[in-house]
Amino acid sequence: MSLAALHPQVVHFVIALLFAGVLARCVSLTGRAPFTGPAAAVLLLVGTGAAVLAVQSGTAAHGPVERVPGARAAVMQHQEWGERTRNIFLVVAALEIAALVPAVSRWRKGVLAASALAGLGGTVSLYQAADLGGDLVYAYAGGVGIRSGDPADVGRLLVAGLYHQAMLERKGGKPADAAQLIGQLAQRYPDDTSVRLLVVESLLVDQHDGKAALAALQWFPAAPDSRFLRFRVGLLRADALAATGMADSARLLLQAMSAEFSNNGAIRDRLAKLK
Repeated sequence: MSLAALHPQVVHFVIALLFAGVLARCVSLTGRAPFTGPAAAVLLLVGTGAAVLAVQSGTAAHGPVERVPGARAAVMQHQEWGERTRNIFLVVAALEIAALVPAVSRWRKGVLAASALAGLGGTVSLYQAADLGGDLVYAYAGGVGIRSGDPADVGRLLVAGLYHQAMLERKGGKPADAAQLIGQLAQRYPDDTSVRLLVVESLLVDQHDGKAALAALQWFPAAPDSRFLRFRVGLLRADALAATGMADSARLLLQAMSAEFSNNGAIRDRLAKLK
């Protein structure tokens, strides 16, 4: 079994265990909380073992991620900081084990102080590795959609990418580009209800084509079973009617909707614009 799929779970254990272990070791040196000494040793040793596993699982996972155009440098930087963190905490673990050996009991406090000092340096490295890992996931979509190996997950990644890029194009004043991207979604997922809703919205917002929007809304039943769909389709139909000059029909539809969706801001705003 590949460790790649376990990387996200393992790294979160590493972060929690090692940060808590270093904190406990620092507190233990004050002598005010005796229980923190043994707790620190356990946390640091287990956390270091998890760090070794995190590096192994990360190495197993990085191949497909770094092949994404533009992602390789971010992957390598994250890997370097991860390995650096592992190495620092291997030193910390060695110091913690040494402190347990009876022969070095006279130097035990100094050894533990060295462990705490090295651990503080390790937490800086750990934070950097974690921060870069977050960038890799959220800025480069590292592992998103491919972790499970399920083709459906990759499809959802594509949907998310096209959707978010379309929203950026729309926000950036490029409605034609937004419409093109949503058109790609519709071409790939023609029977998906949420995609069809996006298409209608795009016809209204990006292309200002109320007639085409009304035609596209014929795919939906007049009174969908889902409350969410009744609301979403109702608003789009009202917008399409208004866009085609049928303000009275739009107003009647919105008034009927207000009985079911009372005090809804979106309905109130549209009615106010139609007055």
